[in-house]
Amino acid sequence: MGGKQYRRKTGARSWAGAEEVKCAVEAQLTGNAPATPTRGHDRLLSEAIEAFLESKKAQGLNPHVLYMHKREHKRLLDFSKGRSLFGIKQALVMDNLIAYRSTWPPVYPSSWTRAVVQAHLNTFLYFCHNAGWIDRVPRLSPLKIDSPETEPLTDAEYNKLLDHATGKTRTLIKLMRWSGLAIRDAATLKRGDLSFNREAGLYRIIRKRKKTGADLYIPIPKDLAKELLAALNGNPAYVFWNRQKATSSELSHVGKMGQRITAAFERAGVERKCQMVSHRLRATFAVDLLTKGVPLEHVSKLLGHKSVTTTEKHYAKSVKGRQDRLDALVSAT
Repeated sequence: MGGKQYRRKTGARSWAGAEEVKCAVEAQLTGNAPATPTRGHDRLLSEAIEAFLESKKAQGLNPHVLYMHKREHKRLLDFSKGRSLFGIKQALVMDNLIAYRSTWPPVYPSSWTRAVVQAHLNTFLYFCHNAGWIDRVPRLSPLKIDSPETEPLTDAEYNKLLDHATGKTRTLIKLMRWSGLAIRDAATLKRGDLSFNREAGLYRIIRKRKKTGADLYIPIPKDLAKELLAALNGNPAYVFWNRQKATSSELSHVGKMGQRITAAFERAGVERKCQMVSHRLRATFAVDLLTKGVPLEHVSKLLGHKSVTTTEKHYAKSVKGRQDRLDALVSAT
């Protein structure tokens, strides 16, 4: 198939039994209808995945999400081929999907990531069902997400983290702490994203957030702004990304910067307390503002959330005004 030969044991005790297994595989590859009537012929899994990805691409899907779909469905295809399952009616059955899901923990250590991968898989299954290629949608049991709540850094933890970080990694950590930028936005920061208001003597980061497309206007400390402008990496446009080629992968760069931050946490002995360790820096920025009385809706704008309810979901317990009112009510009783 595709220039590659696949082999497997038939498990048969006779030549006739082996021939039956061979014919079943040939039926998958040629699209011949099986003995029992079903809707449509057994389309190849590779063809179904290709059609699904084209559909997602036509939807104008975020490039990062589209990349995730490609990566995940390639793993499904490779796993199924390894079991000599080439057609979707053989591959997209419960026992094969359960066996495939059992391979996820080493690849996706985060339970939250595994839940996202299963959601993507379910989307593909519904796509195949709506196209009439499978008779029913296999329903995998929900995955339990055991991700702990993201906690902000204490002042002592932050200072300890800076002591064990060097060069661009140290500057990136300071940027995320004092701007609340997500790792993807911080790692791909451009020098042109920095704006200086001479009248106010204030530096701002002005750009769109990658994930939501929301406009960001974030004031940052003057010393941090000067450190960002002074950072040299061989690229005139980006602060941290030495992008040499037009085809240079943004995701690869962001992943490397995230690994450097994680390494700094480990060297400093600072507990991770969440699946994405860099989020502790973002949480530190948000909680610091909220505990000092900055309204929730303003913090939501600075974080680039589409809705204030998203901010409230993660940081409601840190809203100082609400805590003060509750304290007053309880004390009065």
